[in-house]
Amino acid sequence: MAKVETQISAYVSLRTKEMVERYTEARGVKKAHLIEDALLHHLQALRELPADIIIPPRIIVDEKTAKALHERVEKPRRPTAAMRKLFSDE
Repeated sequence: MAKVETQISAYVSLRTKEMVERYTEARGVKKAHLIEDALLHHLQALRELPADIIIPPRIIVDEKTAKALHERVEKPRRPTAAMRKLFSDE
């Protein structure tokens, strides 16, 4: 029996397109194969994993939160005693 295929279309960011092209060129796989495998993998994860452990690939924050995050990265707080203990080699 012949394999029935259909075509779908989607707009993606230029960065995503470039990542797909780099990956397929480096691994020698067809874009269609990569995309179908990625979709199947993602859909299976959505079906089988609890929703609260699925981490979205993008997190959108408002401007105030973005500024606060940027400041925290630029000027991190000193580690607490509990953090030092957690990351110690002892």
